[in-house]
Amino acid sequence: MSRTFLFSPYDVGGLSLKNRIVIAPMCQYSAVNGEMTDWHLMHLGNLAQSGAGLLTIEATAVTADGRISYADVGLYSDACEVAMKRVLGAIRKWSDMPVAIQLSHAGRKASTDLPWHGGGQIAPDHENGWQTIAPSALAFNPHDNAPVEMDKAALARIKTAFVEAAIRADRLEIDAIQLHAAHGYLLHEFLSPLTNHREDEYGGSLENRMRFPLEIYDAVRAVFAANKPVSVRVSGTDWVDGGWDVEQTIEFACALEARGCSAIHISSGGLHVLQKIPVGPNFQVPLARAVKAAVDMPVVAVGLITGYEQAEAILATGDADLIALARTVLYDPRWPWHAAAHFGETIPVSPQFLRSQPNHHSELFIQSSV
Repeated sequence: MSRTFLFSPYDVGGLSLKNRIVIAPMCQYSAVNGEMTDWHLMHLGNLAQSGAGLLTIEATAVTADGRISYADVGLYSDACEVAMKRVLGAIRKWSDMPVAIQLSHAGRKASTDLPWHGGGQIAPDHENGWQTIAPSALAFNPHDNAPVEMDKAALARIKTAFVEAAIRADRLEIDAIQLHAAHGYLLHEFLSPLTNHREDEYGGSLENRMRFPLEIYDAVRAVFAANKPVSVRVSGTDWVDGGWDVEQTIEFACALEARGCSAIHISSGGLHVLQKIPVGPNFQVPLARAVKAAVDMPVVAVGLITGYEQAEAILATGDADLIALARTVLYDPRWPWHAAAHFGETIPVSPQFLRSQPNHHSELFIQSSV
């Protein structure tokens, strides 16, 4: 039996996790035409050996124009599916870690350059650029090309795209789906009054602003295997006065839970250039705590969680049920190993790594069955 919360098993919507450590989705900007490359095989294969309880594939666009950049991963074509199948096949050969995928549409924040090239928007008439869409024709930056407001046909097209991507994910035997409704991307844009100025049934009141994201959830849940979890990632606040906030997040979380949502992952920000984020250790944990007090479904905390005792304390105090790592695990892909050693816990690793332990002792690790 585990001595810690961090390394205790946990069930999410019927998916059994060996511990409470979740690797959050992290864009790599290394795809070609939406198709995963050898970079993804190397990157995800490395993280699949980390000892975490769950690995989440980066934000995966459901349409080509839903990619954040021209180098984003997609799951909108047979070629995208074949490329992802190759990567998943290699991972599964050497790891039994469950794999989730984050399905996304970038909305008005699509058509951007790579982060290491500045990350600015690429205009529709430039190479690697295209016309963006959004709930309302409001640009992210004043100098950006404005998105086209989505009409009913566009709403139907995007909903169908989410459904088709979910069907592909199921066909790939992916273990769970996370819908991306955070960080200023399309579903978040519908939720926030700062970006949703619509005058139809998808805008105005909170109920109306939640309508399209909830429709997407219902549609994906209907086609993804019933015994597999579907969760949602949200921004708990826009960090802008008059924007999306934790009270609205709680209402959205309750609506999702009523529909059978398997878990909710609480991040923040990303919607507006005027955001003022109080960045620091645990800066998003109070948002997770507030949501957890209102729902029974599992809540995932994320954001500058770097310490072993820090992660354990978040779980032990009941602020969240799972800990998500992103930049932390990019910096230290063996963070779960080191956390296990810190707490004197046992964690499965592949036999090829057993001799990495000092003096070849194996009291902190057991050999994987893979």
